[in-house]
Formats: sequence, structure tokens, C-alpha cells
Amino acid sequence: MLAIPHEFAIGGIFMPPLLVAATLGTIATVVTARLLNRYRLSKHFFYPPLVFLALMAIYTVLIGTFIVKV
Repeated sequence: MLAIPHEFAIGGIFMPPLLVAATLGTIATVVTARLLNRYRLSKHFFYPPLVFLALMAIYTVLIGTFIVKV
């Protein structure tokens, strides 16, 4: 059988793997956005909130595929 869990138990609360991947993706996106703002690279984007959402989707998919294995 596969050893991939279908849920994660954090503090006795079961969470779906996609929720964990989305949370980690959001944290990674916030760190990336702060770095972009610190080095003033976000001024090159037309609409930074859309870049934030795109980065969140990319990080969530990558984390869900390679780390959490949804």
C-alpha cells in the first residue's frame, strides 16, 4: 500500500493535504513579496496583487506536488 497520508493531524485536528500546501504556499508568497518590496523589484509589475495571487498558485502547486504529495 501507499504510505501517503490522506489527512494531516495537527494538534488532533485533521486537515486535508491541499489546505496544508495552500498554507505553506501563502507563507512562501508573503516572504517572496516582502523580498520583492525590499529590493524594489515590485515596481516593475503592472499590478502587484495579481502577481501575488499568481505566485501563491505557483507555490501551492509546487509544494503540493513535491513536498506534500497531494
